Amino acid sequence: MSRVTVIEFVTVDGVVEDPDGSAGTERGGWAFRYGPESVAGDKFRLGELMETGALLLGRSTWELFSNIWPGRSDDFSQRMNAMRKLVVSRSLQSVDAWSNSTLLTGDLCDEVRQADRDLVVAGSSSVVASLIEQDLVDEYRLLVFPVVLGTGRRLFADGGPCLDLELVSAEPAGAAVLQVFRRVSR
Repeated sequence: MSRVTVIEFVTVDGVVEDPDGSAGTERGGWAFRYGPESVAGDKFRLGELMETGALLLGRSTWELFSNIWPGRSDDFSQRMNAMRKLVVSRSLQSVDAWSNSTLLTGDLCDEVRQADRDLVVAGSSSVVASLIEQDLVDEYRLLVFPVVLGTGRRLFADGGPCLDLELVSAEPAGAAVLQVFRRVSR
C-alpha cells in the first residue's frame, strides 16, 4: 500500500477551516496574515514526493487550486502543475481545468488502499476526516500558525479515533512552525 501524507495549515487550537479566507468565513484568512514567507514555496518539505507521488484533493480544494496554480510559472508552481492529481467528487463531471487531474469514481478509501504511488492530501478536510476514520494516514505535516480561533472545523474532530503519533521534527517556517508527525506502527 502507498503512504498517505496529510499537509495542513492549522491554528494552535487545531482549526483548519478557511486558512486563506476564500471560503468567506468570519475568521478566515488567518494563515495569510503572516506574509508569504510562512506559506510560499515548498513549506511542507514535499521534495521528491512532488515528482513520485500524487495529490489527493476534495472537490472544494481542487476547485480553489485549479484557479490558482495553472496561472503561475515559478519553480514550485510548475512542480504543482506537473504533479498527478486525484480528485474526490460526486458532483464534478470534468477535471480538465488543471493538468494531470483525474476524477476518482470509486470509494475513496478503496482507491487509497489500491493507489500505485504515495499520496499527499492537501486541505480537503472531509477527505482527511474519512482517511483518519479508516486509519489510512501515515504522516501529518502541519504548518501551525500562532493564532487561536476558538471556533471552526478542526483537523481532529471530537469523538474521532485515538491516534498514536510520534514527533519527527519541528522547525520554524516564517511565523509558523512545521511539525511532522508519523503514525506509530500498526
